Amino acid sequence: MESARTRGWERYLPGLAVLRNYDRAWLRPDVMAGLTVTAYLVPQVMAYAQIAGLPPVVGLWGMLAPLAIYALVGSSRQLSVGPESTTALMTAAALGVVTASIGPERWADAAAVLALAVGLVGLLGWVARLGFLATLLSKPVLQGYLIGVAVLMISSQLGRVTKLDVTGDGPIEEVASLAAQVGAVHLPSVGMAAAVLVAVFALKAWRPRWPGPLLVMLAAGGVAALPAVAGWGLVTIGEVPLGLPLPRLPDFAGIDLLAVLPWAVGIALVGYSDNVLTGRAFAARRHEDIDAGQELLALGATNLAAGLTQAFPVSSSGSRTVLGDAVGSRTQAHSLVALAGVVLVLLAAGPVLSTFPSAAMGAIIIFAATRLVDGAALARIARFRRSEVVLTAATAIGVVVLGVLGGIGVAVALSILDVIRRIAQPHDGVLGFVPDVAGMHDIDDHPGATQVEGLLVFRYDAPLFFANAANFVQRARLALDEADGPVRWFLLNAEANIDPDLTAVDALEELRSDLESRGITFALARVKAEVLELFDKAGLLAAVGPENVHATLPTAVAAYAEAFTAAEGRPPAGLPTRR
Repeated sequence: MESARTRGWERYLPGLAVLRNYDRAWLRPDVMAGLTVTAYLVPQVMAYAQIAGLPPVVGLWGMLAPLAIYALVGSSRQLSVGPESTTALMTAAALGVVTASIGPERWADAAAVLALAVGLVGLLGWVARLGFLATLLSKPVLQGYLIGVAVLMISSQLGRVTKLDVTGDGPIEEVASLAAQVGAVHLPSVGMAAAVLVAVFALKAWRPRWPGPLLVMLAAGGVAALPAVAGWGLVTIGEVPLGLPLPRLPDFAGIDLLAVLPWAVGIALVGYSDNVLTGRAFAARRHEDIDAGQELLALGATNLAAGLTQAFPVSSSGSRTVLGDAVGSRTQAHSLVALAGVVLVLLAAGPVLSTFPSAAMGAIIIFAATRLVDGAALARIARFRRSEVVLTAATAIGVVVLGVLGGIGVAVALSILDVIRRIAQPHDGVLGFVPDVAGMHDIDDHPGATQVEGLLVFRYDAPLFFANAANFVQRARLALDEADGPVRWFLLNAEANIDPDLTAVDALEELRSDLESRGITFALARVKAEVLELFDKAGLLAAVGPENVHATLPTAVAAYAEAFTAAEGRPPAGLPTRR
């Protein structure tokens, strides 16, 4: 009875189940990973809050409740949740629309409302079992999306690192605005940003496990505080309030909830896809599993918690996850250690954080943007197939030109269109026998393959439906036209042709009727039982004739050989010899 109850709550709290059975040998690596991640995340999430148009401290607030909630609800042992670059940029774009009628002074309330909406979308997706949505973004499309987001992040920081009023609705307009004012750039700000970029890249190359961004930001704050630098006109973050945020509902007055909804859906889709893809990548290394449905619940719960603690939408950070894993994180206990570190920062480190130069923070954001571009993954895509490169480039351009939400639509649409394209024009083949190899195989892949005299065995490597029905008939007729000699039987190997619709069944009947008019028998092999039932309902089975439907290719070939022998008084050439 106890075990049944345990299994019940473990289903909804898998993280707590792991912590409940915690191995003391995991403590040291988890503590080290948590401390390392804390040192890295402090400047990172403060920068992400600024991307979203919010005070830097809100980024730290966004770590508190989500870290605690995910440690209990999440199915990944390595994933580091909280503010993240993509969702921060999407939040900024959303708030620009949502707060149009109430002014930027209400951005904090609108951001919290957006987080609550993302949380509700996640919970509704979990209830509706929409975990399959994680598959809507293919890897090439996701890479293109991240490239586009990186461009948007970099362009959004041009004003911060130059101390100019850079305007525009996208990277092209922002670059044009910068170019028009290039003579007025603030050289100390540019110099500070450049020095920070060089330093963080150098530390990343030479000491990859060090908390480079934090060390560099501390150094930049120290430089900005020097008397000799005080007159340079560097802008700093300013006062960072000490203390922890109190849970409360945001003020909904004047916020257009209908305008919030599409952005919430978009952020939830991207955040969820990122969580599942990142979680699976790290779980696979340790032969662990990620529950896609549970991750929807975790996304919903963490965002509701973020909204109630005056933060903005959250998902997961690939860079923090990589860092924690590299140091040796074993469970979500490392997130709880990071949570304790953030609490200490909020209670005591405000004066230090307030000295961080704004230009340096912009440089950290630019550094984070470059980390979104995975050169190795892009090279792998380029080696694999040209069409994948086109998908990557088209998605990146869509994000840059249309913005984040439009880019999501482009990404999903391109992924679906790519699937339809491949299914609508799949591979097909004529099958024959290969010496010393069991079964029948594509004669194009095996130059030494032989075909049975008068028998054309055709395979179409995709489910049959309205989008490829015409293509199927065209390919089948082409195979007949290219046959070496007269064809008596056209045998369709239907193992891949699952779940046909009525358009596909009618296409099969069209082919069968055409073959019949030419004196060719249409036969089927390896038809699934449920497909055969559909053929029967549509009348195709009666037209083909049950005697021409065969369970396997060998029985179909044997039936043809028997019919040929009866008609010609000899067996057909090309039959495999029995050993």
